[in-house]
Amino acid sequence: MCRQKFQHFPVLSSFTSLLLRERMANMRRKSDSVRKALERLWHEKYECVAIQPLQAIPGHEYQQICNAVGEVASARKMRCAIGRPLLSTPCEAPEVARALLAHLPADRKSDEDVVLMGHGARHEACSLYNYLAIELARLDRRVYLGTMSPPNELETIIPSLVSEVVWLMPLLSVVGKHAINDMAGSAADSWRSRIEAAGRRCNPVLKGISEYASVADLWLGNLGKAVDFLKD
Repeated sequence: MCRQKFQHFPVLSSFTSLLLRERMANMRRKSDSVRKALERLWHEKYECVAIQPLQAIPGHEYQQICNAVGEVASARKMRCAIGRPLLSTPCEAPEVARALLAHLPADRKSDEDVVLMGHGARHEACSLYNYLAIELARLDRRVYLGTMSPPNELETIIPSLVSEVVWLMPLLSVVGKHAINDMAGSAADSWRSRIEAAGRRCNPVLKGISEYASVADLWLGNLGKAVDFLKD
């Protein structure tokens, strides 16, 4: 989708996860970090670069990307612009909520509960999850948003679940260890196991939100603003 929208620009992918980069390297696939990708572009004589992180909120990981970009841009005298994450202000919560709800499982019945699992972090930006949770509930009262760290942990949601079947979906850009193990895994402390221990039948959906067209469009819109900034 990114290459289709920005056909006149070269598009590169980079990865913040060391584990993912190691796995890709073992498969002999290119796996640049953000810093390495920028250095590669500098060696290829590019002077302006727009970067779009795929974080949900401007938490620690987003800040690490900003720091890496700032350091390389300063050292190499490059002009760089960074697109905002999916949700950077409370005002964006309604739009993000609508994009997420557009991709609920097709087999889900309207009276069945859905629980979205966000990453969460001990960061002030995590308050944005609360605004998103409110908007999701306003549009569909059976959709809940929790995170892997306080204050929106699963224990605060389980008492509200009433349907026999509960759909479990990651609020994560890609499916990795958090979605596979922490959300849908068979261990006793996974979200799936804890929901089933409460007497519900759980249907996990292993699909990252970057695979949803309406969500990807929001990130692409933010990238477009970064590109326009570099044109000025």
